[in-house]
Amino acid sequence: MSKRNISTKSKNELKDDPLMPLRHSAEHVLHCSAQRLWPQLKKVMGPPIEDGFYFDFDLDYKVTPEDLPKLEAEMQNMIDADLPIVRKEITVAEAQKLFGDNWYKLENVKEIESREEKVSIYVTGEPESPYYDVDLCAGPHVASTGGIKAFKLLSIAGAYYKGDEKNKMLQRIYGTAFDSQEALADYLKNLEEAKKRDHRKLGAQLQLFFIDENSPGMPYWLPNGTVILNELLKFWREEHHVRGYLETKTPLLNKKALYETSGHWEHYRDNMFISDMGEDGVYCLKPMNCPNAMTIFKQTTHSYKDLPLRLSDCDTLHRHEKSGELNGLLRVQEFTQDDAHIFVTEEQIEEEYSRIFEILKLFYGILGLKFRIRLGTSPDDFIGDVAVWKKAEDYLRHILENSGFDYFIGAGEGAFYGPKCDVLMSDSIGREWQTGTIQLDFQLPQRFGLKYTDKDGTEKTPATIHRVIYGSLERFVGILIEHFAGAFPVWLAPVQVVLIPISEKNNDYAQKVARLLRLARNDGGGGLRVEVNEKDEMMQAKIRDAQMQKVPYMLVVGAKEESDDAVNVRLRDGTTVGVVKTGDFVQKVKEKYLTKALDLW
Repeated sequence: MSKRNISTKSKNELKDDPLMPLRHSAEHVLHCSAQRLWPQLKKVMGPPIEDGFYFDFDLDYKVTPEDLPKLEAEMQNMIDADLPIVRKEITVAEAQKLFGDNWYKLENVKEIESREEKVSIYVTGEPESPYYDVDLCAGPHVASTGGIKAFKLLSIAGAYYKGDEKNKMLQRIYGTAFDSQEALADYLKNLEEAKKRDHRKLGAQLQLFFIDENSPGMPYWLPNGTVILNELLKFWREEHHVRGYLETKTPLLNKKALYETSGHWEHYRDNMFISDMGEDGVYCLKPMNCPNAMTIFKQTTHSYKDLPLRLSDCDTLHRHEKSGELNGLLRVQEFTQDDAHIFVTEEQIEEEYSRIFEILKLFYGILGLKFRIRLGTSPDDFIGDVAVWKKAEDYLRHILENSGFDYFIGAGEGAFYGPKCDVLMSDSIGREWQTGTIQLDFQLPQRFGLKYTDKDGTEKTPATIHRVIYGSLERFVGILIEHFAGAFPVWLAPVQVVLIPISEKNNDYAQKVARLLRLARNDGGGGLRVEVNEKDEMMQAKIRDAQMQKVPYMLVVGAKEESDDAVNVRLRDGTTVGVVKTGDFVQKVKEKYLTKALDLW
């Protein structure tokens, strides 16, 4: 699979975003205001991004959150002044003179000089204005600072110059801007909700995972988190088995020659973990499964009757990321991917995509997730023939036109070997995440010399469909934690039921009910996941503890429940169901588990 991308918007989509000029202008207002407060500040750069903008700068004084209100006040003064923002073109020599006291800007001018004859700058205000500012920029911007209707500075962080850890650490201020105060208020409200759902905070609270400094970006899965991973993979394996997928397992470590053949060495090696073993050669930790799947296909002869050949693989992968890009489970260096490589004839492509789309509908529907598709077309560094790329893109356009899915074009967002359909999933608070991907590849089978014998006895090269449904399991779980705010459906909940005896005398009955629940499932996966809280605490404290752990069901049992062979049912949202016969409760929870229901009762 191609490199994972957290942002759901491509550079072209950001460029076309109607809020981009406004946010770009807000960043210019920010850097001008910051330089007024700290004249010694050296401006570096600051682009608009998916949800706002940021500004990197070099300054000996360490800016703190306490400085942000006065910086916002300065920005508001500049916006109220409604200063014109005008684009101009100057020569390289003029730019070098204009920015002679800023080494960072001179470096930018050098880069521009290598590809352009002129340098574009933006001038804000008139020379006599206290907010007069000139900066290198390609634009675009709004016509004047007054066009920035609503903004907010959000946070401060560190950032290496050009993202390289060998360079100086700069300071970075993040902000956002909108075309109305109402839109900003809605965004800030969602931001607060997102903080409550932060998977890193909930991951610790619910004892799902942690990341140790000795293994950056490589999660330790605790028992509770491992339950979720295993349930997702169990469901995945069951559904793929009945659809004719054959699971494989391939080497974690491979010689670089494998990736030279596939093209990943040229296009991807900066993101690989590489080890030079001297006389034994250079080895790489596996960053993707594609080359190994090609190797499996090549081991034996194939005829058209063997196709489609659906090979699946849930191995661990490693991809080297810059430390500043790591983000809990959302950006990791070690992860499991629910991968598959399907070898097909050209005539089978459309039908196979249709089958994969059915899997998408099932998996995302079970979790109550809505999604749309982005069709990624050829990137700048594509391999292969232009005509072959066009054929592949035409296939996917036709398939998507007939799929009924909401889709759009992501220009340049394809993998280097083929166009792809990326799954963009919307969560419960409206955020969009890239998860699965389905890629059509005519290039790698040719590079590996893959062949099958067709009906007429001639040898032909198969096409390959690379696809993941969840994507990175680590990332998918991180997204689910935030989507459900840690309150997972019954089938994914690490602990599904907590028994709460009213007194020590009721412990035996609580254990008896727990045994019944642990034997309740008949799907071959063991019983339901149950705990009995026999701590010497008040009942309300035990209920509160279970609610904090997001356990779906709390069963309070005392002398009355024992005599009636019943349980008093409470749900994690505070709903009291009341007294229910034990057998009826067992059947209810069993049904909720086996049907993967989203509701509890």
